[in-house]
Amino acid sequence: MLRPVSLKVDVSPTLRKRVVDTLRNAIAQGELEAGERLVERVLCERTGVSRTSLREALRELENEGLVTNLPNRGVIISKLTYKDAKAIFEVRAMLESLICRLFCEKATPEQFEDCKSAFKDVVVAYQSDVPRDMIVAKSRLYDVLMAGADNEIAQRMLRSVHIRVSQLRMLSLSSSARRKASLAEMEILMAAFAARDAHAAEEASRSHVERAAESALEALD
Repeated sequence: MLRPVSLKVDVSPTLRKRVVDTLRNAIAQGELEAGERLVERVLCERTGVSRTSLREALRELENEGLVTNLPNRGVIISKLTYKDAKAIFEVRAMLESLICRLFCEKATPEQFEDCKSAFKDVVVAYQSDVPRDMIVAKSRLYDVLMAGADNEIAQRMLRSVHIRVSQLRMLSLSSSARRKASLAEMEILMAAFAARDAHAAEEASRSHVERAAESALEALD
C-alpha cells in the first residue's frame, strides 16, 4: 500500500506573502539593486525570518522573474535586457493609459482631490533629488489612480509591471532634464483629469510613458 503524500504546509501563506511583499518593495525602491547577490544569512537577519520562509519567498519572486538563480553564484536580483525593458514599457503604456482613461470616467470627487494631493507630493519628491522618494511618491499617485479606475484586473497587471519599471525609473530619473520633462508631462495629465477629459488623459499618459521609455532605454543601451 502506498503511503499517503504529506500535505503539511511548512510556511504560513500569510508570512510568505509578507516576506514576498517586503522583498518586492525593496526591489521597487532600489534597496536591492539589479545584479545584486542575495545572501540568505544577511537577508534572514534583515527580515527577521527563517531560511525556510526566505527560500519560499525567493522561489515566488523567481517565478515572477524578479530574481534569478545562477549556477555557482546563487540568487541575484534579475537584470533587465534591452529587449525586456522595451517590452515592459510597451505593456506599461497600454495599461497606464487605460487606467487614466478609466480614472476620468469613474473617479469620485474625493479621489480627484486625492490625486491632486498625491501629485503635489510627486512635485516635492522630484525636487528633493532622492530617487527613492520619487519612486515612493509616484507609486502613491498610481495607487490613487488605480483605485479610482476601479478595474481589479488592470490594477493587478499594472502593479506587476510597476515592480519591473521601478528598476528602469532609476535610470530615467537620474537625469535632471528628464525629471523636469517628466513633471511637465504629468502636469498635462493632471490638466486632463481636472477637465475630466478621458481621451486627453489617455493620450497624455501614453505620451508620458513613451518619453520615459526613450530616456530609460537610452541609458540602458
